[in-house]
Amino acid sequence: MKIFPAIDIKNGKCVRLLKGDFNQSTEYEKSPIDQAKEFSNLGYKDIHIIDLDGALNENPVNSKVIEEICKIKKLRTQIGGGIRSVDHIKKLIDIGVDRIILGTIAVTDIKFLENACKEFEKKIAVAIDVRDGYIALRGWKEQTKIHALDYLKKIQNLNVSRIIYTDINRDGTLTRPALEETFKFAQSQNGNNFIPVVVSGGVGTINDVVAVQKLAYDPRIEGLVIGKAIYTGRMPHDQLVRLTDFN
Repeated sequence: MKIFPAIDIKNGKCVRLLKGDFNQSTEYEKSPIDQAKEFSNLGYKDIHIIDLDGALNENPVNSKVIEEICKIKKLRTQIGGGIRSVDHIKKLIDIGVDRIILGTIAVTDIKFLENACKEFEKKIAVAIDVRDGYIALRGWKEQTKIHALDYLKKIQNLNVSRIIYTDINRDGTLTRPALEETFKFAQSQNGNNFIPVVVSGGVGTINDVVAVQKLAYDPRIEGLVIGKAIYTGRMPHDQLVRLTDFN
């Protein structure tokens, strides 16, 4: 199981949102670069970064900060937020990003997603941000009538490298992830041609992490993203790092 500590960047600072609401954000003292270094020093090998400014502007904004984070040795980064073009993808890969997370454009332009997966093999992940079963777009501000399971069927054969499945209603709440819904989503993929799913939203205690680990016997569950629980000191880093798969 991979554990991805999260860094959300807004106005050059680390923040956490409550249920994706930009008006309910908590700002933290450490800069994104310092926070990434701390995660690396603690032993994490993967990190999840969202450029919130980019998501709002539909264009990556914090590329310089991300480039500095990518210079940290032995730290793999997956980046999302405002990525809308092949040029955006190329620039991020060129600075050392391991996985590019496509959100809105992956839903609104599946042909673009297909072409990106072909051109950047094993580099494209998809963020499926769900509210009550239906996908939300554009920094979670636009609610669609696209059911997550219906969308999954459309992209299952496009060679997407991973899916980050976020339950928006739980994100930042520390109330436990939507494990049943996420596992059902992952298991809906039949056969060997599946996209690994990363759990996101609502992780509050080490027990939540252990619960996800128990699901990770199934290769369709790859790991989980942890944000606010780390920043509030609720997570013992030594236990988390021991649970992490460094492959």
